[in-house]
Amino acid sequence: MPRPPGENPSHDPATLLAQSAELVEGLYGQSNAEGWGLSRAQFCSGLGRSVQRRFAEGLCSPERFEEYLQTLYVEDLALACACMAGSERAWESFIGQYRGYLRASAGAITKGSRGGTDAQELADSIYAELFGLADGKRGEHSLFRYFHGRSSLKTWLRTILAQRHIDRLRENRRWESLEGEDGELKQTVDGRERVAHTEVDPHRERYVGLFVTALTESLAALEAGDRQRLQYYYARQMTMAEIGKKLGEHEATVSRNLERVRGELRVGVENQLRGKPGLSEAEILLSLQYAGEDVPIDLRKLFPEKDAGKAGEQRKEPL
Repeated sequence: MPRPPGENPSHDPATLLAQSAELVEGLYGQSNAEGWGLSRAQFCSGLGRSVQRRFAEGLCSPERFEEYLQTLYVEDLALACACMAGSERAWESFIGQYRGYLRASAGAITKGSRGGTDAQELADSIYAELFGLADGKRGEHSLFRYFHGRSSLKTWLRTILAQRHIDRLRENRRWESLEGEDGELKQTVDGRERVAHTEVDPHRERYVGLFVTALTESLAALEAGDRQRLQYYYARQMTMAEIGKKLGEHEATVSRNLERVRGELRVGVENQLRGKPGLSEAEILLSLQYAGEDVPIDLRKLFPEKDAGKAGEQRKEPL
C-alpha cells in the first residue's frame, strides 16, 4: 500500500548520518577539507553537530535528512571546523578571505550609530572569540562551534557583528544608568563595576516575533500558486518528487521554483522589517538569522488552507 504524501518513515539523525557514508564522502570531496588538513572524522563531526542542532526535536525522514545535507555550505563548514581545530592553513585562508569583509560589514552595521562604536575595532574584536582562547588553549571555546553551515559563513559572521554591536549599545546604556548625579559610577550588586555578558540574547524572542509577523505579511502578498508550493514543502513536509507529482512538474523544476519563491519571500520579509519603526539594520539581521536557525516556527499556522494540516501534523520546520 503506497504511503500518503509527507508520511515518510523517520529515524534518529545520528543513525542516518552513520548510514550516509557515500553522501558524506561526496560532501567531504566538495568541501576542500583535505586542503586545510581536516580529516574525514573531523568533517563528519562537524556534520554531526549540524544535524543534531537542526533536528534537535527528534526524528526525521531519510529524504529530508539528505535534502538538508545537500543544502549545507560544506566548504564554509569545513573551513570553520579546520580553524577550530587549529589549522594554520585554514586560518590563513580565513583571514585572507574575510578580514576585509568583516571591516566593511562592521562599517555598514555601525553607520549612523550614536553609540560611538568604531567599525574597525568592532570587526577586529571578534578574532579572539573565533580563536577561542581559554587557559592558553585554542579552539575549545571558539565561536566557530556555533557555525553549522546552514547559512554562508559571510552571513553568519555579519550576524555575529550585529550581535556584538547591539551588545555594546546596550552595555553603554547600562553604564549610563549606573552613573550617579556626580558622574561617578555606581557599583553593581556584586561590588564590581561591570556588566555581565550572556551568550543567550534575552531579546531573541522579540526578534523572532518580528520575523514571524513580517513572514506572515509577505506570505499573504505571494501568488496563490507560490504559497501552495511553500505549503507542500514546509507545512506538509512533502519531498520534491511528491510535489512534482502533485503539480505535474519535474523534480528539478520544483527545486528551481522553490528557490525562486524563497528568494522573493526573503526580499519581502526584509522590506517588511525595514518598514518597522525604530528597527536598526543590525536588529533586522538578527531577526533574519535567529529565525533561520533552529527556531521551531509552526508553519501550519501560517497557511489558512483547509488541507494544510492533513499531513505531517506534528511537524515543525523553520523556513
